[in-house]
Amino acid sequence: MRYLIAALVPFVSAALMNETAAAGPALLFEASTGKILYSESMDNQWHPASLTKIMTAYLVFEDLKAGKIKLDTKITCTERAYQEPPSKVGLPVGAELTIDTALKSLIVKSANDVAVMLAEELGPTYDQFINRMNTTAKRLGMTRTHFNNPNGLPDDAQVTTARDLAKLSRAIVTEFPEYSAYWSMSAFQLGKQRLGSHNGLLNTFEGADGLKTGFICDSGFNVVASATRDGRKLMAVVLGEPSGKDRTIRAASLLEHGFRHYGWKELFNTTSIDNMPIAADAEGVHSVRHTVTAWTCGNRAQARKLRAAKVKVKQARAAQRAKPVQASVPPPAKAASVAN
Repeated sequence: MRYLIAALVPFVSAALMNETAAAGPALLFEASTGKILYSESMDNQWHPASLTKIMTAYLVFEDLKAGKIKLDTKITCTERAYQEPPSKVGLPVGAELTIDTALKSLIVKSANDVAVMLAEELGPTYDQFINRMNTTAKRLGMTRTHFNNPNGLPDDAQVTTARDLAKLSRAIVTEFPEYSAYWSMSAFQLGKQRLGSHNGLLNTFEGADGLKTGFICDSGFNVVASATRDGRKLMAVVLGEPSGKDRTIRAASLLEHGFRHYGWKELFNTTSIDNMPIAADAEGVHSVRHTVTAWTCGNRAQARKLRAAKVKVKQARAAQRAKPVQASVPPPAKAASVAN
């Protein structure tokens, strides 16, 4: 059901907004102004995971705008790209993709191999592309961010913050609105494959129109999400959730909070992602691997518990559907006397 998440938000929003002890960094802001509507731990460093690909896409859009490449320009899968682990398209060495298809693969499929293909093509070397990423991050005011690869695969030195991701995401939607359709795609066709997005908000939240999810064990489940209602775009950054479902619900709760509670007092709110001082107690990066409900992260007990809970829910629903519907019949007339 398309707006199921939005329907649940009133029941979970208050709990999520107050769950500061357990939750990772979060930030809600207005895209047009950068005005902060809600934040927690937004300057704590975090592993970006595949949110890194927002920067990779930003540089592709820059080169498209500068006329250095076109959407039908072809890039080649190298040995280095071929060796990247999933999520990936899985092209053989020497195979080609257009920039258009590469962007879809990068953003929708979150393809690690395609991120490397783009880096090697546009760098014009891999290392030069990484340098471009870091130079661009500094230009955009991302003061607590460092990139070591173009796809977000595990690297201890690859760090960012919710605020820095907000600056990058705001820049990409305001500077390159002509490419907004890439961020709102829930799936695309590549040959015989139909490749779908991990962004659950695109199909469940009213007005959702982007951007990107990310996950590695040490970062937990991350997302930068945007939604537009009545011409007003809000964006949320959520980092470190224990599951994809938690990530979706928390992002939805933040966005819904922004749309429902934007009042006259916000007109006098001048605090933005650009002018708010960095928190003096901002923390360095740390791992949340122990909280993640994923077999691949070694947290088997938690993953088993989650799977068992899902099975119980399915069984309860199946039992409810199988329960026969009894016709309503009037009660028998009361007897004059009853023998006990």
